[in-house]
Amino acid sequence: MIKLFSLKQEKEKAAAAAASGEGKIAPGLIRMQKDVSELKKEKGVEIDFYNGKADLMNFKVKISPDDGFHAGGHFTFDVKVPNTYPHDAPKVLCETLVFHPNIDMEGHVCLNILREDWKPVLTISSVIMGLQFLMLEPNADDPLNKEAANMLAGNRRQFAETVKRSFRGGPMMINGKQYDFPRQG
Repeated sequence: MIKLFSLKQEKEKAAAAAASGEGKIAPGLIRMQKDVSELKKEKGVEIDFYNGKADLMNFKVKISPDDGFHAGGHFTFDVKVPNTYPHDAPKVLCETLVFHPNIDMEGHVCLNILREDWKPVLTISSVIMGLQFLMLEPNADDPLNKEAANMLAGNRRQFAETVKRSFRGGPMMINGKQYDFPRQG
């Protein structure tokens, strides 16, 4: 009889804690703990949990491709994972000004798995691999920066030269507006 009574008290305590939000961990954080524990060190990728391990939901990914048009560059992406993860995709913004068909001049990233092709089975590793691939193989068919996409589709050599010129840093006119590119490499 005493055991039943103590079990009832424990249930009441758990219900009270759940109602007040005490001790409740967001499902997104639980999934992130799993995803982070499974991350593997990849060549050309650095991950920075800038708020410490206590905040796994906000971090930066630095991608340094060694091949492709953007080889030799260093591109930092800010990743914000919602509490509703994995049901909702992380929000990713490129902090490095880059001439790229799938990244606009404000840093918005056009990557299908961050939008319409997101599925809860995808992981943070999937997102990082998608960003790596985007920096290795820009896609002119799904652009955010139409000038870069048209140049890539119409004149790959000119696109490559424009990317390299942007790596040298300084001002460049893109879509009729001047941008000051950081020096890369």
